[in-house]
Amino acid sequence: MQYVYILECVDSSLYVGCTNDLEKRLMQHNGAKSGAHYTKIRRPVVLRYSETYGTLTEARNREAEIKHWDREKKLALFK
Repeated sequence: MQYVYILECVDSSLYVGCTNDLEKRLMQHNGAKSGAHYTKIRRPVVLRYSETYGTLTEARNREAEIKHWDREKKLALFK
């Protein structure tokens, strides 16, 4: 399984990513040195939304699609 997810950072900004282990990736974003630089300086982050896909290609395509959306459209997924 592959996951596309949206995190809300402490500064209220949104981060979109994909992973094959959502729980592990969330822990990395919040505490590990291997988390994304963007979220390292905006901790803590909260998982606000996720979708599941069968292949990495599907997940990456969806991630790219969501990343091009404006903030309001992203927020509409989970608020």
